[in-house]
Amino acid sequence: MTVEQFMSQNWVAITLAAFAAGVLLELGAVKFLKRSGRVPLKDSLLSIFLGLASDPMNKIFAFITTAALFAVAPFAIADIPVTWWSFLLCFVLDDLRFYLHHRICHRVRWGWAMHVVHHSSTNFNMPIALRQSWMKHFTGTMMLKIPLILIGFDPVLVIFCGVLNATYQFFLHTETIDRLPRWFEFVFNTPSHHRVHHGRNPEYLDSNFAGTLIIWDRMFGTFVEEDRAVPVDYGLVKNLETFNPFTILTHEYVGIAKDASQRGLTAWQRFCYIFAPPGWSHDGSRLTSEDIKREAGLLPADNESVQMRNA
Repeated sequence: MTVEQFMSQNWVAITLAAFAAGVLLELGAVKFLKRSGRVPLKDSLLSIFLGLASDPMNKIFAFITTAALFAVAPFAIADIPVTWWSFLLCFVLDDLRFYLHHRICHRVRWGWAMHVVHHSSTNFNMPIALRQSWMKHFTGTMMLKIPLILIGFDPVLVIFCGVLNATYQFFLHTETIDRLPRWFEFVFNTPSHHRVHHGRNPEYLDSNFAGTLIIWDRMFGTFVEEDRAVPVDYGLVKNLETFNPFTILTHEYVGIAKDASQRGLTAWQRFCYIFAPPGWSHDGSRLTSEDIKREAGLLPADNESVQMRNA
């Protein structure tokens, strides 16, 4: 069976059924088994709506990414056959690609404007996994798949690895699972690790960007272990406090437009309002995640942000 045949055989229906089963199992565990977690109805329905609507909306613009991947395929330096070993290798390399994409989306405001939708809830449950933006193909980070095509991987295989990775991540969004075996937690992303990623605590900001393999965070210094003494406070540094889906989807893009169009800014300052880390401001009136960490005594003082403002 080819990758194309496998993907065409009701893969979407299978994943949707798995997602629905996961949500129902989590709800049952919370309600009847008294497991940790909250699945509030209104917030969960909003997440599910955003997720279900994001699928057709993102598919409309998927040609931006797929066209780029198939356009560069003729320039590949090799032709790697689709086998189990090449699938595993492609999955690992694509997981590294996801780590880079995810880290960029937290450290570059343009990427964060898309990704902030996923972090906009103060809850943490499986419906939150579905809370996705409709703008992922406009962020630019999907182009990080291109090196995999140039190496010689089939574009369909690369796309499939991304879908499989996203499916795995869905099941990370729960408080009903505490810690998994130590060896598993060392290699793989887990609900415990991903709870940390969704925390707005200074200790947890900008950490655990992994998709499936937590080894990338361990390798690149962004791993933070969940500390039972520091319960995770979910949400944004400044929560939206709204259930309006349009506001949730667009508020950061609106903020970028307002900030970058202020009078009296230099070209560099306008650029920074789009591509500097979230929270950057030309007058120092806001705080980036690093500023928050410094104020909490978690990082040493640094003059880099001051130099960026004064440029």
